[in-house]
Amino acid sequence: MESAIGSKVAVVGSGISGAVCASFLAKNGVSVTIFDSGRGPGGRMSTRREITEDGKELYFDHGAPFFASTNKDVMALVSEWEARGLVVEWKEKFGIYDYVSTKFVDIEKEGSSKKFVGIPGMNAICLTMCREPGIETMFGVTVGTLQWLEEKKSWLPVDMDGQSLGQFDAVVVSDIYVTSPRFTAVTGRPPPLDMMLVPELAFKLQEVPALPCLTLMLAFEEPLPSIPVRGFSFKNSDVLSWAFCDSSKPGRCATSECWVVHSTTEYAKRVIKQTGEQRLSTSTLADLAEQLFREFQGNVPNIPKPFFMRAHR
Repeated sequence: MESAIGSKVAVVGSGISGAVCASFLAKNGVSVTIFDSGRGPGGRMSTRREITEDGKELYFDHGAPFFASTNKDVMALVSEWEARGLVVEWKEKFGIYDYVSTKFVDIEKEGSSKKFVGIPGMNAICLTMCREPGIETMFGVTVGTLQWLEEKKSWLPVDMDGQSLGQFDAVVVSDIYVTSPRFTAVTGRPPPLDMMLVPELAFKLQEVPALPCLTLMLAFEEPLPSIPVRGFSFKNSDVLSWAFCDSSKPGRCATSECWVVHSTTEYAKRVIKQTGEQRLSTSTLADLAEQLFREFQGNVPNIPKPFFMRAHR
């Protein structure tokens, strides 16, 4: 990395891959600027904070519920995060709920499969990486175009209003939508990166999947005694794929029983086909929350009505 010292790099997207990449570059003397259209870092490692009408605070890891890895290099990084207090192992029982038999099966023993969670939320890892020395962050900024300046041998990111975001020696794209037709469906504009500039990557990028998911966030006054595990996948369901008890994670506030339920990719695709790629309205999200909860409550026994319920795509 010595030859990179003094160079400037733009990183588009502050999810786990963008944040870790930015951290690695900055530690090796590269000046990094992160651009993200969201209000903060995290991507699918996001944590949602909600305030109820009576002032109660609720937290949901409504993206990735945990992560696991057997890769030695990744686990070395995870060990470093553990030492810094950013992550901790989530030692709870997990299982499978079979819609056909209406039973929980294959319940894992505690600690049989290491699952890690961020402290105090899944976004803590990305948040910490983005705050490290040598990294500048620009949130709420959508890169509309990535221009290559041949005469200067540099990249010029431009925002949606046509304003220059600076010149960079290199660009790291950690957001698939920079090259995806979904960008056009949402904005009515071509994707920011013209694939003719990087033809050798065009074919490879087409193979990178972007799998949608609908998330249901639920909060109950009391624990759910009919569920013997703190996380489980659904078998033989066309609608639901996973459910997790967020409030059972280490470092979480346990004053309420908070659950996150994920839809299947197929169900999410059906919804997107009906509603389009645009941001969903409040009423549409409320309808989806009702549909997903009916599916959850109608199949898993003895699920009471939650005092908080919200859907997210």
